[in-house]
Amino acid sequence: MSAGGAEPREVRLKRLKIRAWRRGIKEMDLLLGGFADSRMAELSEAELDDFEALMEEADQDLLRWVTGLEPAPEAHLPMLRRVAPEARL
Repeated sequence: MSAGGAEPREVRLKRLKIRAWRRGIKEMDLLLGGFADSRMAELSEAELDDFEALMEEADQDLLRWVTGLEPAPEAHLPMLRRVAPEARL
């Protein structure tokens, strides 16, 4: 931890990548883990906050949102559009 108590960015990225690949269902592993591998490092701190908030959601809810079975909450739409650009949001 840094002097201010905040988690260093490199540690945060590693932690989030592990969380992204260890979900409850394989579809979310592939979706979130793939995004974490390819695009997460370019996110700002605020965008990382959004990604982390998205990962707090249940896998079943995320799956319903990206498949268009249910509308996604407005707060998650910007990050969902980045994570799953072909999703039916």
